Amino acid sequence: MRRILHIIDTLDYNGVASQLLVLAKELVQRRAIVQADLDVHVCALSGTNPRQSDFAAAGIKTHTIARRWTLDPLADWQLVHHVRKLKPDVVHTWDTVPGMFGPVMADRPFVAGHYRIDRWKPAWQWALERRFLQRTARPIANNRSAQAWLARHGIANTASPILPTSTELGRPSDVSRPDLLKTLNLPPDARLIGVIGELIPQKRVKDLIWAADLLRVLHNKLRVLIIGDGPLRSQLEEYARLASDLDHIRFLGAGNDPWRITPHLDVLWNGSENTGLSAAILEAMAAGVPVVASDTPSNRELVVDGETGYLIPLGTRAGRAARARLTDRIFTDAELASRLAKAAIERAARY
Repeated sequence: MRRILHIIDTLDYNGVASQLLVLAKELVQRRAIVQADLDVHVCALSGTNPRQSDFAAAGIKTHTIARRWTLDPLADWQLVHHVRKLKPDVVHTWDTVPGMFGPVMADRPFVAGHYRIDRWKPAWQWALERRFLQRTARPIANNRSAQAWLARHGIANTASPILPTSTELGRPSDVSRPDLLKTLNLPPDARLIGVIGELIPQKRVKDLIWAADLLRVLHNKLRVLIIGDGPLRSQLEEYARLASDLDHIRFLGAGNDPWRITPHLDVLWNGSENTGLSAAILEAMAAGVPVVASDTPSNRELVVDGETGYLIPLGTRAGRAARARLTDRIFTDAELASRLAKAAIERAARY
């Protein structure tokens, strides 16, 4: 039996967890189709894992270790014990420096995946990661931007393999748009903008709230649906209350599956400064939703400016105004919106 253990920080509604779910499902299906002797396990280093049920439904075994801090000796030794107990043939870590401790201390071979680049990571974490990576079988990324970033920091090189971003594209919503609007108590003619991701500083959700307040002057039926949770939620809710209101800006939390809502959006907004490839953008494009995203290297790999959506300057006043202006164009020009949607579907299918 070949046993594979995936270690990830959290099974939340984010792109990294989505990619892991697709890969794990593929391994389970391959086991059934070719009768390969594969045993797939996932270990999450968080006490809250809203997508754990998705993994269970796919027949993927999950284990939770509730890490309290980045350096948590108790969680570290629980992870070492778990790895030693499972005795996996391969460990695949997903964007987790603490997760590398387990396979290193248990002396198991591991692959270190870097799918979201943390520019804000302190120097001591980079140093710790480099030390751990001396024991890795190989580091991998999921896009060219992340690969180049890792090469510049001496963690990988430009010849390191890329595991392309995978997600469940084209999954139809199980709720109609009228029913969704009714459930959320929104106007039947509401204009829906989606924001999907963790509520952390690097997602720059505050910039999006400001842009929404500019756009609300032109479109009072505008509603921004923020899907996700994180340490900044209460702060962002207070900011939204002051800058706009909590009717036009809705915080839906992490319990709402994005695949149910994304096909009904008029536009998806992304304001992130990450260099990781956004599964939310890819899923929106596959659903024919125009994307207005920050102009970062990884977003350029997905969005063709002016053809499948728009790319705007990151975190500037001009950028926030441009986001509102370009979204207004999509709202008011049906032909443009249709052209962007068609091109987005075609590009997502080719990716």
